[in-house]
Amino acid sequence: MTREDGHIQARFAGSLGGFSLAVRFECPMQGITALFGPSGCGKTTILRCVAGLQRMAGRLRVGAETWQDDAKRLFLRPHRRPIGYVFQEAGLFRHLSVWRNLEYGLTRIAPGERRVRPDEVADLMGIQDLLERRPDRLSGGQRQRVAIARALLTSPRLLLMDEPLASLDRKSKQEILPYLERLHDELAMPVLYVSHAPDEVARLADHLVLLEAGRVRASGRLGDLRARLDLARDLGAEADAIIEAEITAHDPAYHLSYLDFSGGRFSVARIGLPIGHKVRLRVLARDVSITLQPQTDTSILNIFPALVAGLAENGAARTLVRLDLAGTPLLAGITRKSAERLQLTPGKRVYAQVKAVALVE
Repeated sequence: MTREDGHIQARFAGSLGGFSLAVRFECPMQGITALFGPSGCGKTTILRCVAGLQRMAGRLRVGAETWQDDAKRLFLRPHRRPIGYVFQEAGLFRHLSVWRNLEYGLTRIAPGERRVRPDEVADLMGIQDLLERRPDRLSGGQRQRVAIARALLTSPRLLLMDEPLASLDRKSKQEILPYLERLHDELAMPVLYVSHAPDEVARLADHLVLLEAGRVRASGRLGDLRARLDLARDLGAEADAIIEAEITAHDPAYHLSYLDFSGGRFSVARIGLPIGHKVRLRVLARDVSITLQPQTDTSILNIFPALVAGLAENGAARTLVRLDLAGTPLLAGITRKSAERLQLTPGKRVYAQVKAVALVE
Protein backbone atom coordinates (compact mmCIF):
# COMPACT_ATOMS: atom_id res chain seq x y z
CA MET A 1 0.00 0.00 0.00
CA THR A 2 1.34 3.42 -0.94
CA ARG A 3 1.29 6.43 1.35
CA GLU A 4 -1.56 7.88 -0.70
CA ASP A 5 -3.68 4.78 -0.08
CA GLY A 6 -3.56 5.42 3.66
CA HIS A 7 -4.48 9.09 3.51
CA ILE A 8 -7.16 11.54 2.51
CA GLN A 9 -5.75 14.25 0.26
CA ALA A 10 -7.91 17.29 -0.43
CA ARG A 11 -7.46 20.47 -2.43
CA PHE A 12 -10.35 22.87 -3.04
CA ALA A 13 -10.56 26.45 -4.29
CA GLY A 14 -13.48 28.68 -5.18
CA SER A 15 -15.80 31.46 -4.10
CA LEU A 16 -19.27 31.62 -2.57
CA GLY A 17 -20.63 35.14 -2.57
CA GLY A 18 -17.99 37.18 -0.78
CA PHE A 19 -16.29 34.12 0.74
CA SER A 20 -13.13 32.68 -0.82
CA LEU A 21 -11.85 29.16 -0.11
CA ALA A 22 -8.35 27.94 -0.99
CA VAL A 23 -7.34 24.90 1.06
CA ARG A 24 -4.99 21.96 0.76
CA PHE A 25 -4.53 19.32 3.45
CA GLU A 26 -3.79 15.65 4.07
CA CYS A 27 -5.02 13.48 6.92
CA PRO A 28 -4.88 9.76 7.76
CA MET A 29 -7.50 7.20 6.74
CA GLN A 30 -8.05 6.34 10.38
CA GLY A 31 -9.19 8.09 13.54
CA ILE A 32 -10.93 11.45 13.79
CA THR A 33 -9.69 14.50 11.92
CA ALA A 34 -11.18 17.74 13.24
CA LEU A 35 -11.74 20.69 10.91
CA PHE A 36 -11.45 23.41 13.51
CA GLY A 37 -11.81 27.16 13.45
CA PRO A 38 -14.19 30.07 14.08
CA SER A 39 -17.58 30.40 12.43
CA GLY A 40 -17.31 31.37 8.77
CA CYS A 41 -13.81 29.96 8.22
CA GLY A 42 -14.93 27.33 5.68
CA LYS A 43 -15.34 24.15 7.73
CA THR A 44 -18.80 23.16 6.46
CA THR A 45 -17.95 24.19 2.89
CA ILE A 46 -15.01 21.77 2.92
CA LEU A 47 -17.23 18.99 4.24
CA ARG A 48 -19.78 19.65 1.48
CA CYS A 49 -16.99 19.57 -1.11
CA VAL A 50 -15.84 16.19 0.22
CA ALA A 51 -19.43 14.93 0.01
CA GLY A 52 -19.79 16.26 -3.54
CA LEU A 53 -22.68 18.51 -2.50
CA GLN A 54 -20.65 21.64 -3.25
CA ARG A 55 -18.46 21.70 -6.34
CA MET A 56 -15.27 23.72 -6.31
CA ALA A 57 -12.10 23.38 -8.32
CA GLY A 58 -9.65 20.86 -6.94
CA ARG A 59 -8.76 17.25 -6.28
CA LEU A 60 -9.92 14.74 -3.69
CA ARG A 61 -8.38 11.35 -3.07
CA VAL A 62 -9.77 9.09 -0.33
CA GLY A 63 -7.41 6.21 0.28
CA ALA A 64 -6.88 4.42 -3.04
CA GLU A 65 -9.87 6.10 -4.70
CA THR A 66 -9.98 9.44 -6.50
CA TRP A 67 -13.35 11.16 -6.09
CA GLN A 68 -12.45 14.40 -7.86
CA ASP A 69 -9.65 15.39 -10.22
CA ASP A 70 -10.34 18.40 -12.40
CA ALA A 71 -7.19 17.77 -14.44
CA LYS A 72 -8.75 14.47 -15.54
CA ARG A 73 -12.31 15.82 -15.69
CA LEU A 74 -13.30 13.41 -12.95
CA PHE A 75 -16.06 14.22 -10.47
CA LEU A 76 -17.85 11.47 -8.58
CA ARG A 77 -21.50 12.40 -7.95
CA PRO A 78 -22.64 12.49 -4.28
CA HIS A 79 -24.69 9.28 -4.53
CA ARG A 80 -21.61 7.40 -5.75
CA ARG A 81 -19.43 8.50 -2.82
CA PRO A 82 -19.48 5.94 0.02
CA ILE A 83 -19.98 8.44 2.84
CA GLY A 84 -22.16 8.81 5.90
CA TYR A 85 -23.21 12.36 6.76
CA VAL A 86 -24.34 13.53 10.22
CA PHE A 87 -25.70 17.08 10.45
CA GLN A 88 -26.28 19.42 13.41
CA GLU A 89 -29.92 18.35 13.50
CA ALA A 90 -30.66 14.63 13.59
CA GLY A 91 -33.09 14.84 10.63
CA LEU A 92 -35.00 11.69 11.61
CA PHE A 93 -38.37 10.74 10.13
CA ARG A 94 -40.77 11.66 12.92
CA HIS A 95 -43.53 9.29 11.80
CA LEU A 96 -41.19 6.28 11.89
CA SER A 97 -39.84 4.36 14.86
CA VAL A 98 -36.11 4.35 15.61
CA TRP A 99 -35.85 0.91 14.01
CA ARG A 100 -37.59 2.06 10.82
CA ASN A 101 -35.26 5.08 10.69
CA LEU A 102 -32.30 2.71 10.89
CA GLU A 103 -33.80 0.54 8.16
CA TYR A 104 -33.84 3.58 5.88
CA GLY A 105 -30.06 3.79 6.14
CA LEU A 106 -29.64 0.05 5.68
CA THR A 107 -31.81 -0.23 2.58
CA ARG A 108 -29.68 2.31 0.74
CA ILE A 109 -26.93 -0.32 0.51
CA ALA A 110 -27.12 -3.54 -1.50
CA PRO A 111 -27.02 -6.64 0.76
CA GLY A 112 -23.67 -7.75 -0.62
CA GLU A 113 -22.05 -4.40 0.22
CA ARG A 114 -23.22 -4.15 3.83
CA ARG A 115 -20.28 -4.18 6.23
CA VAL A 116 -22.10 -3.08 9.41
CA ARG A 117 -24.94 -4.99 11.09
CA PRO A 118 -27.90 -3.22 12.76
CA ASP A 119 -27.34 -5.02 16.08
CA GLU A 120 -23.67 -3.99 16.10
CA VAL A 121 -24.54 -0.35 15.51
CA ALA A 122 -27.36 -0.38 18.06
CA ASP A 123 -24.96 -1.75 20.66
CA LEU A 124 -22.18 0.67 19.70
CA MET A 125 -24.44 3.72 20.05
CA GLY A 126 -26.38 2.40 23.06
CA ILE A 127 -29.83 2.56 21.45
CA GLN A 128 -30.99 -1.07 21.91
CA ASP A 129 -33.77 0.03 24.27
CA LEU A 130 -34.94 2.84 21.97
CA LEU A 131 -35.77 0.88 18.81
CA GLU A 132 -39.56 0.98 19.23
CA ARG A 133 -39.76 4.64 20.16
CA ARG A 134 -40.45 7.54 17.83
CA PRO A 135 -38.03 10.49 17.59
CA ASP A 136 -40.34 12.86 19.49
CA ARG A 137 -40.01 10.56 22.52
CA LEU A 138 -36.22 10.86 22.57
CA SER A 139 -33.83 13.37 24.14
CA GLY A 140 -31.62 15.49 21.89
CA GLY A 141 -28.62 13.30 22.60
CA GLN A 142 -30.58 10.12 21.89
CA ARG A 143 -31.82 11.49 18.57
CA GLN A 144 -28.29 12.33 17.51
CA ARG A 145 -27.07 8.86 18.46
CA VAL A 146 -29.79 7.39 16.24
CA ALA A 147 -28.74 9.71 13.40
CA ILE A 148 -25.14 8.52 13.73
CA ALA A 149 -26.29 4.89 13.79
CA ARG A 150 -28.34 5.48 10.62
CA ALA A 151 -25.31 6.99 8.87
CA LEU A 152 -23.15 4.02 9.91
CA LEU A 153 -25.64 1.55 8.44
CA THR A 154 -24.87 2.91 4.99
CA SER A 155 -21.47 1.16 5.44
CA PRO A 156 -19.52 4.31 4.57
CA ARG A 157 -15.80 4.41 3.86
CA LEU A 158 -15.76 7.92 5.33
CA LEU A 159 -18.00 9.48 7.98
CA LEU A 160 -18.64 13.24 7.84
CA MET A 161 -19.92 14.98 10.99
CA ASP A 162 -20.92 18.64 10.80
CA GLU A 163 -20.97 20.02 14.36
CA PRO A 164 -23.11 17.11 15.59
CA LEU A 165 -23.23 18.51 19.14
CA ALA A 166 -23.92 22.16 18.29
CA SER A 167 -27.69 21.96 18.84
CA LEU A 168 -27.41 20.06 22.14
CA ASP A 169 -27.42 21.45 25.67
CA ARG A 170 -24.52 20.68 28.00
CA LYS A 171 -26.23 17.66 29.58
CA SER A 172 -26.99 16.11 26.18
CA LYS A 173 -23.42 16.74 25.01
CA GLN A 174 -22.03 14.92 28.02
CA GLU A 175 -24.44 12.08 27.30
CA ILE A 176 -23.31 11.57 23.71
CA LEU A 177 -19.54 12.17 23.98
CA PRO A 178 -18.76 8.70 25.42
CA TYR A 179 -20.51 7.14 22.42
CA LEU A 180 -18.44 9.23 20.04
CA GLU A 181 -15.35 7.96 21.86
CA ARG A 182 -16.57 4.40 21.37
CA LEU A 183 -17.07 5.17 17.69
CA HIS A 184 -13.46 6.32 17.58
CA ASP A 185 -12.10 3.30 19.45
CA GLU A 186 -14.10 0.47 17.90
CA LEU A 187 -14.64 1.36 14.24
CA ALA A 188 -11.80 1.38 11.72
CA MET A 189 -13.42 4.20 9.80
CA PRO A 190 -12.00 7.69 9.20
CA VAL A 191 -14.11 10.61 10.42
CA LEU A 192 -13.99 14.25 9.32
CA TYR A 193 -15.43 16.16 12.29
CA VAL A 194 -16.36 19.84 12.01
CA SER A 195 -16.28 21.83 15.25
CA HIS A 196 -15.46 25.22 16.74
CA ALA A 197 -15.53 23.85 20.31
CA PRO A 198 -11.99 23.34 21.72
CA ASP A 199 -13.16 20.86 24.39
CA GLU A 200 -14.74 18.54 21.79
CA VAL A 201 -11.60 18.63 19.66
CA ALA A 202 -9.32 17.97 22.65
CA ARG A 203 -11.39 14.96 23.68
CA LEU A 204 -12.08 13.34 20.31
CA ALA A 205 -9.62 14.34 17.59
CA ASP A 206 -6.41 12.59 16.57
CA HIS A 207 -5.55 14.93 13.72
CA LEU A 208 -6.31 18.64 13.37
CA VAL A 209 -6.82 20.90 10.38
CA LEU A 210 -6.81 24.47 11.72
CA LEU A 211 -8.73 26.87 9.47
CA GLU A 212 -8.81 30.64 9.30
CA ALA A 213 -10.70 32.77 6.74
CA GLY A 214 -10.91 30.02 4.13
CA ARG A 215 -7.26 28.96 4.45
CA VAL A 216 -5.43 26.16 6.25
CA ARG A 217 -3.31 27.71 8.94
CA ALA A 218 -1.87 24.41 10.16
CA SER A 219 -2.45 20.67 9.89
CA GLY A 220 -1.04 17.75 11.84
CA ARG A 221 -1.37 15.50 14.88
CA LEU A 222 -3.46 17.09 17.62
CA GLY A 223 -0.74 16.87 20.29
CA ASP A 224 1.90 18.38 18.02
CA LEU A 225 -0.25 21.33 16.94
CA ARG A 226 -1.50 22.15 20.44
CA ALA A 227 2.13 22.54 21.51
CA ARG A 228 3.30 24.54 18.48
CA LEU A 229 4.69 27.82 19.74
CA ASP A 230 3.30 30.09 17.01
CA LEU A 231 -0.22 28.71 17.55
CA ALA A 232 -0.03 28.48 21.34
CA ARG A 233 0.89 32.17 21.68
CA ASP A 234 -2.53 33.09 20.30
CA LEU A 235 -4.21 31.23 23.17
CA GLY A 236 -2.58 33.33 25.89
CA ALA A 237 -3.36 31.94 29.34
CA GLU A 238 -5.19 28.99 27.78
CA ALA A 239 -2.11 27.65 25.97
CA ASP A 240 -1.88 23.95 26.75
CA ALA A 241 -0.71 20.50 25.70
CA ILE A 242 -2.80 17.36 25.26
CA ILE A 243 -1.09 14.16 26.40
CA GLU A 244 -2.28 10.63 25.74
CA ALA A 245 -1.65 8.22 28.60
CA GLU A 246 -2.73 4.82 29.88
CA ILE A 247 -3.94 3.94 33.37
CA THR A 248 -1.42 1.44 34.71
CA ALA A 249 -2.16 1.29 38.45
CA HIS A 250 -4.38 2.54 41.26
CA ASP A 251 -3.02 3.36 44.70
CA PRO A 252 -5.78 2.88 47.31
CA ALA A 253 -3.54 3.99 50.16
CA TYR A 254 -3.16 7.50 48.71
CA HIS A 255 -6.28 7.48 46.52
CA LEU A 256 -4.18 8.06 43.39
CA SER A 257 -4.09 6.68 39.88
CA TYR A 258 -0.89 6.28 37.87
CA LEU A 259 -0.89 7.10 34.15
CA ASP A 260 2.01 6.14 31.90
CA PHE A 261 3.06 8.00 28.74
CA SER A 262 6.25 8.17 26.68
CA GLY A 263 7.84 10.70 29.03
CA GLY A 264 7.17 8.92 32.33
CA ARG A 265 4.31 8.49 34.79
CA PHE A 266 1.70 10.94 36.04
CA SER A 267 0.27 10.67 39.54
CA VAL A 268 -3.28 12.05 39.65
CA ALA A 269 -6.32 11.90 41.93
CA ARG A 270 -8.02 8.49 41.69
CA ILE A 271 -9.81 7.94 38.38
CA GLY A 272 -12.80 5.61 38.31
CA LEU A 273 -11.64 3.80 35.17
CA PRO A 274 -10.02 0.37 34.80
CA ILE A 275 -6.32 -0.37 34.37
CA GLY A 276 -5.42 -0.38 30.69
CA HIS A 277 -7.91 2.38 29.83
CA LYS A 278 -6.45 5.13 27.65
CA VAL A 279 -7.10 8.75 28.62
CA ARG A 280 -6.19 12.23 27.49
CA LEU A 281 -4.72 14.78 29.84
CA ARG A 282 -4.70 18.55 29.49
CA VAL A 283 -1.76 20.46 30.95
CA LEU A 284 -1.88 24.26 30.89
CA ALA A 285 1.42 25.96 30.11
CA ARG A 286 0.96 28.20 33.16
CA ASP A 287 0.94 25.07 35.36
CA VAL A 288 4.41 23.95 34.23
CA SER A 289 7.65 25.25 35.75
CA ILE A 290 11.24 24.41 34.82
CA THR A 291 14.26 23.48 36.94
CA LEU A 292 17.80 22.49 36.00
CA GLN A 293 17.99 19.75 38.64
CA PRO A 294 15.30 17.28 39.82
CA GLN A 295 13.69 18.59 42.99
CA THR A 296 13.04 16.25 45.95
CA ASP A 297 11.98 18.71 48.67
CA THR A 298 8.76 19.70 46.90
CA SER A 299 5.07 18.81 47.06
CA ILE A 300 4.93 18.47 43.26
CA LEU A 301 4.61 14.79 42.32
CA ASN A 302 4.89 15.05 38.55
CA ILE A 303 8.46 15.93 37.56
CA PHE A 304 9.90 14.77 34.23
CA PRO A 305 13.26 15.03 32.46
CA ALA A 306 12.90 17.07 29.28
CA LEU A 307 14.73 18.77 26.45
CA VAL A 308 14.09 22.39 25.49
CA ALA A 309 12.75 22.20 21.93
CA GLY A 310 12.07 25.89 21.35
CA LEU A 311 11.25 29.26 22.91
CA ALA A 312 9.01 32.15 21.91
CA GLU A 313 8.34 35.52 23.51
CA ASN A 314 4.79 35.72 24.80
CA GLY A 315 4.35 39.40 25.57
CA ALA A 316 6.82 41.75 27.15
CA ALA A 317 7.39 39.72 30.32
CA ARG A 318 6.60 36.11 29.41
CA THR A 319 8.29 33.32 27.49
CA LEU A 320 6.63 30.20 26.14
CA VAL A 321 8.89 27.13 26.18
CA ARG A 322 8.22 23.98 24.18
CA LEU A 323 9.61 20.90 25.91
CA ASP A 324 10.20 17.40 24.58
CA LEU A 325 9.42 14.62 27.07
CA ALA A 326 10.78 11.57 25.21
CA GLY A 327 8.65 12.38 22.17
CA THR A 328 5.70 13.98 23.96
CA PRO A 329 5.51 17.78 23.59
CA LEU A 330 4.73 19.95 26.61
CA LEU A 331 4.50 23.73 27.03
CA ALA A 332 5.77 25.80 29.93
CA GLY A 333 4.82 29.45 30.46
CA ILE A 334 7.48 31.24 32.48
CA THR A 335 8.80 34.79 32.86
CA ARG A 336 11.38 36.06 30.41
CA LYS A 337 13.65 36.74 33.38
CA SER A 338 13.45 33.08 34.46
CA ALA A 339 14.26 31.90 30.95
CA GLU A 340 17.37 34.08 30.86
CA ARG A 341 18.41 33.16 34.40
CA LEU A 342 18.19 29.43 33.54
CA GLN A 343 19.98 30.13 30.22
CA LEU A 344 17.38 28.13 28.32
CA THR A 345 18.31 27.30 24.74
CA PRO A 346 17.11 24.59 22.35
CA GLY A 347 18.68 21.24 23.23
CA LYS A 348 19.26 22.05 26.91
CA ARG A 349 18.35 19.30 29.40
CA VAL A 350 15.95 20.42 32.11
CA TYR A 351 13.17 19.11 34.35
CA ALA A 352 9.51 19.96 33.88
CA GLN A 353 7.42 20.32 37.06
CA VAL A 354 3.71 19.86 36.37
CA LYS A 355 1.71 21.52 39.13
CA ALA A 356 -1.77 20.56 37.85
CA VAL A 357 -3.20 18.20 35.27
CA ALA A 358 -6.81 17.65 34.15
CA LEU A 359 -8.51 14.68 32.59
CA VAL A 360 -10.10 15.69 29.28
CA GLU A 361 -13.81 14.82 29.64
